[in-house]
Amino acid sequence: MHCCATSAAATSGSLPDGRMDYGPDDFAADTGVSRETTQRLSAYAALLVKWQARINLISATTIGDLWRRHMLDSAQLLPLLPPGTTILVDLGSGAGFPGLVLSILGVPEVHLIESDQRKCVFLAEAARAAGIAPVIHNKRIESIDGVSAGVVTARACAPLDQLLTYAQRILWQDGKALFLKGAAVEEELTAAHKNWTMDVERLPSASDPTGCILRIGQVRRAKY
Repeated sequence: MHCCATSAAATSGSLPDGRMDYGPDDFAADTGVSRETTQRLSAYAALLVKWQARINLISATTIGDLWRRHMLDSAQLLPLLPPGTTILVDLGSGAGFPGLVLSILGVPEVHLIESDQRKCVFLAEAARAAGIAPVIHNKRIESIDGVSAGVVTARACAPLDQLLTYAQRILWQDGKALFLKGAAVEEELTAAHKNWTMDVERLPSASDPTGCILRIGQVRRAKY
């Protein structure tokens, strides 16, 4: 697995740079990735910008801040993966964040689950452009069968309570879920605790001052 250095921004939760022109060089400096990895991510980014004109892959308001709002947002999960992570499942992959980025960064086996066929075509093209081979599942998450992993990730996919329903079916017994969450995280945690018991860590986001990362293990249905 490629090493992604944990920058001061990633550990403190502060933004690496408040500018809208945060780009691949800034990303490489903050994450410590190699020139080759930056080139692979750049190929992915260029294809995304091209496809964005045809289908809505990401919010139009964030396209100008792609490397911070999407690339860095995804890459910050790499140092949080359990040591020796080999299989990762990304729920509701959409444009590939965070799953495709983590595949480019070196996670050996990444499964991207996405129900929208057009987005799956994009994911396949982006993977080809980046020279990687994630497994793409053009299915609804609840219909996935026979896939299990040590790590499950998701971003802007569903409320936490629903994500835990999905993740429990996929995670190994000692597995971890890494979910990128926004300003509504407290409400989502409150709702989820009504139905689930879990070990949860709330970590600051390196890319969004209003966001956070939930690292969750020992997911169990609550018993009353």
